[in-house]
Amino acid sequence: MITIYSAKKIITMNPARPVVSHVAVRGGRIVGAGSLEELKRWGDHNLDDRFADKVLMPGLVEGHAHTMEGTLWRHVYCGFFDRMDPDGKMWGGAKTKDAVLDRLKQADAAMADVDAPLPGWQLDPIYFDNERVSRADLDKVSTTRPIGVLHASGHIMNVNSKALELAGLLKHGINHPGVPLGSDGFPTGELKGPDIMTPVGIHVGFDRDMLACDERGLRDFGKLCVRAGVTTVTDLAARLKDEAADMMIKVTAEPNYPARVVPLRFFQGLTPQELIDHAASLKKKSTDRLRLGMIKIVADGSIQGFSARMRFPGYFNGAPNGLWYVPPEQLLETYELALKRGLHVHTHTNGDEATQLAIEMMEKALIKHPTPDHRYTLQHCQLADAAQFRRMAKLGMCVNLFANHHFYWGDEHYNLTVGPERAERMNACRTALANGLPMAIHSDAPITPLGPMFTAWCAVNRITASGRVQGEYEKISVDDALYAITLGAAYTLKLDGEVGSIEAGKHADFAVLEDDPTEIGGDKLKDVRVWGTVQAGRIFEAAALSA
Repeated sequence: MITIYSAKKIITMNPARPVVSHVAVRGGRIVGAGSLEELKRWGDHNLDDRFADKVLMPGLVEGHAHTMEGTLWRHVYCGFFDRMDPDGKMWGGAKTKDAVLDRLKQADAAMADVDAPLPGWQLDPIYFDNERVSRADLDKVSTTRPIGVLHASGHIMNVNSKALELAGLLKHGINHPGVPLGSDGFPTGELKGPDIMTPVGIHVGFDRDMLACDERGLRDFGKLCVRAGVTTVTDLAARLKDEAADMMIKVTAEPNYPARVVPLRFFQGLTPQELIDHAASLKKKSTDRLRLGMIKIVADGSIQGFSARMRFPGYFNGAPNGLWYVPPEQLLETYELALKRGLHVHTHTNGDEATQLAIEMMEKALIKHPTPDHRYTLQHCQLADAAQFRRMAKLGMCVNLFANHHFYWGDEHYNLTVGPERAERMNACRTALANGLPMAIHSDAPITPLGPMFTAWCAVNRITASGRVQGEYEKISVDDALYAITLGAAYTLKLDGEVGSIEAGKHADFAVLEDDPTEIGGDKLKDVRVWGTVQAGRIFEAAALSA
């Protein structure tokens, strides 16, 4: 039986009929979108008016997120900004280093087990006039309990002396670029990069794969998706060991799981050949709600963490250049093998030197394995300039720009990390589009909160947390921003034939909105209220998730 839904307005993202009044659904797929009289001709049907006062648009596609956020909410929130958890509770931001330490002390006092680790997340010292957090600071919380706090970037962790002791690092003679040393010759407690964070993380509550979520976390992440209007979401760096992949297959198959998840196999810890073989084996396990077989490579770190790789003139405050996470020959071999096997690759590049490396290795790989429509995507790609975008377009690449950075770190980029000129062209959405580059925009949740409408607002307005417009020229239109969070993101995942628009044959995935994003005004896009979602014809109301 066909169900025909009516709505106040249905924004289809289908240029042939961009706005309709009704959409017909059968078996989780769209039969057609148009007028009631047109859709009645399909035969027996039920008319469902529950969305008669709502606006429908394609289910939003988050092309860069991490399901680990669902699990992180069971740790101590140490972020600077207020943030809503999966159950709809708003947590206030910790505005100073002392406020972070106080929050950790409260959590420490509430723990019955005096030896249990204390993990926190979302710390970012850049908001504290770049005053770093040291092991001595965390020792004020406890010297007997191991403590570890993950930075907002996900690329840095701060730990106390007990954690360093348990990991065998509380000693002189440590020689690792990701382990800064204090004047006493001991590690400061700041750890940069996954190769050093992972072995210490097991002692501070990140005792599983640091990038993974568990069953409860994956279900909680699904709640965040509904609240944000997201029906297809990535898990953009997962190790996907057998037990983890099986868990994700199980949970996403549950009748009430509300999203399609696209996990990408993380590159670290494997040779290129092992990575390709594992990704290929995962691809065979894909289901409709869990799309496996793609690959994620990380080339460098984060700009606000001063671990991104920068071309001349480097960091504005004179900080040394950042970290390479992958050697050129490994990146090239991975691209070559993936192209040969028909596997999709996304590469994290933050600094423009890392972007240049990815472009040059991609160019070499395509000479060896010419591949039409590969759509290899650079993620973040924050400092790419027009020349780099042009080369990427010529190579058939895509880009997923981190538009939220303008708000959360724009002022710091302007004043501290890259300086005024480069800050104004960071995440250059308009330049990317002008050079014919397929583009998406993203939140990188949990780095910033999951919310494509907010991300669209960031790309349209480019307003920093202090209220400045940063990069007027790089603003894009509301229409371009809405495309980027639907079909644009779907294109980078090679899913644009299935999701991203409301038209016959595609999945019945809808964002159900209280406001019309095409009429509310670009300055108010972030205020669009989300009622819930429809995913493969199944209806999820955000307000019901806290019951």
